[in-house]
Amino acid sequence: MYAVIKTGGKQYRVREGQYLRIESLNAEAGDSVQFDEVLMVGEGADIKLGAPFVEGAKVAATVKSNGRGKKVTIIKFRRRKNGSRTKQGHRQNYTEVEITKISA
Repeated sequence: MYAVIKTGGKQYRVREGQYLRIESLNAEAGDSVQFDEVLMVGEGADIKLGAPFVEGAKVAATVKSNGRGKKVTIIKFRRRKNGSRTKQGHRQNYTEVEITKISA
């Protein structure tokens, strides 16, 4: 069985036992989190779609770690403007979770 959840402004297709890097959450390693915004649950022909969310469906997960991703570099360059270029970068925070249970 798989589910489509919404967290951090993005949507993810998840299965039980899957590891997933999502936008940073306020949780420590080892904590349990629940995702209530489930858009779709099912397998094969037995699928429940939400409008916008499936009622009573929840996805449970365990936080494995918090960290920072690889450096993202942003370069803005305007041609023929005598050296008009800027370089900027940042590292995005993430939370790695393991999906433990999908209940419909």
